[in-house]
Amino acid sequence: MHRLPGLDLLRSVAILWVMLFHSFLVGGLGPDFAWLSRFGWAGVDIFFVLSGFLIGSQLLRTLQRGEPLSLRGFYWRRAWRILPAFAFVLAVYVAFPALREAPGLEAWWTFATFTQNLLIDYSRNQAFSHAWSLCVEEHFYLLFPLLAWWVTRRPSATRFTALCAGLVLLGMALRAGVWLHDDALQPARNWFIEDIYYPTWMRLDGLLMGVMLAALRVYRPAQWARLQARSTWLLLGGLAVAAAALWLFRNRTGLVANTVGWPLLSLGFGLLVLSATAPRGWLGRWTVPGAGWVAATSYSLYLSHKLVMHAVHEWLETAWPLQGLALFAVYAAAVLLVGAVLHHAVERPCLRLRDRLGGPARAPAMGAPTA
Repeated sequence: MHRLPGLDLLRSVAILWVMLFHSFLVGGLGPDFAWLSRFGWAGVDIFFVLSGFLIGSQLLRTLQRGEPLSLRGFYWRRAWRILPAFAFVLAVYVAFPALREAPGLEAWWTFATFTQNLLIDYSRNQAFSHAWSLCVEEHFYLLFPLLAWWVTRRPSATRFTALCAGLVLLGMALRAGVWLHDDALQPARNWFIEDIYYPTWMRLDGLLMGVMLAALRVYRPAQWARLQARSTWLLLGGLAVAAAALWLFRNRTGLVANTVGWPLLSLGFGLLVLSATAPRGWLGRWTVPGAGWVAATSYSLYLSHKLVMHAVHEWLETAWPLQGLALFAVYAAAVLLVGAVLHHAVERPCLRLRDRLGGPARAPAMGAPTA
């Protein structure tokens, strides 16, 4: 899939929004900008929708054409894309405790096995806690190719729609049930984070929305094109639906928000992604300077930004008495610089090495269904 400026813009907005949210670690932009940073956690949900759409489009298009699906090839490429930068940042967290944004760190093997989001003791081990979303993505990469192959063996729009609706309803019921159970017992831990916000099975709405968009694009291209022709209405609708969801999340840990807020937020972001794929739409035709670079560097920025914020904070607290926007500009420059170094020194060389090595042959790991 060729790069789409609209998707790069959404990805850059997502990473900048997440980093702005995490800037509370160093004081943020102050109370006057709290309205902007308060909901920055939602940037992760934009990433989930984008991942579901892009990975879903890649795999479903292969299956729709009747081509063999190589699981080994898929996992090989994902591993080289994800693991090198992640391993480097994890090594820094383990080897240099002074650089951590919080003292406690979960055991290294929970990160290495991508189970940190399921086993975390959040009250004690908050360092590198943002790796939870990477765990969710890895679980998606592991299971979705198998699910996609199974679903497309006998393609049926009715069965696919029923499966998606069932997963959404199951997620709503599961979150509501866990919330009511924990709220009644009030366990002595951060049960919202550990039982609702981090576990993979609680956070499938964004990925599922992206996969649904991918299925529509691959299997109903005419309908997809008709929707793209209404990109402006999709943009406005997506903003309205996302705003309604964020209104529910005024109480971020509340029952209503965590029951219906996640699918509603994913729907809003899904409409924005669909609008962004239209080349002539407002999002699709805008090439915002720097957005492509931020989007390309977003993974390295996401991994490293808390380390950098903490390190700069420790240095500036005694060495450079800046305040307000000037202080925040120093944090932003440092985060972008370190993210760029990680991207160009680790991510890109490893991707070039992957391409030179070639990887597993494209021989099918499973038979391809008929188109």
